[in-house]
Amino acid sequence: MPKKKQSEPDVCPNCGTKVDKPIKTWNLVSPLPDAYGRITITVMGSYECPHCGHRWRAVVSKIRAGGSAVEVEGKKGVKKFGEEKKDQKNEEGEIIELDLGDLDEEE
Repeated sequence: MPKKKQSEPDVCPNCGTKVDKPIKTWNLVSPLPDAYGRITITVMGSYECPHCGHRWRAVVSKIRAGGSAVEVEGKKGVKKFGEEKKDQKNEEGEIIELDLGDLDEEE
């Protein structure tokens, strides 16, 4: 059975005590980019409750970097740094049309 998603990572799931900061943090880098070509770096944290001694792991923040913009998602919301192109279109190459009848006439 999957675990329930916890709304706040710094609140103890056992007793509800708020923890100031994680004991240890580490980074997880996604091997594949998302649909916009950005790489996601997830900052994980290990917490310990000062009241009941329960230990748990949770996502501290997520960083999406790619192109000219960086997006940081944390406890305080989502912040965007850098310039993001509003009119982001895929660059299309030149279209060349060939008629197979023209190829036969040259030979």
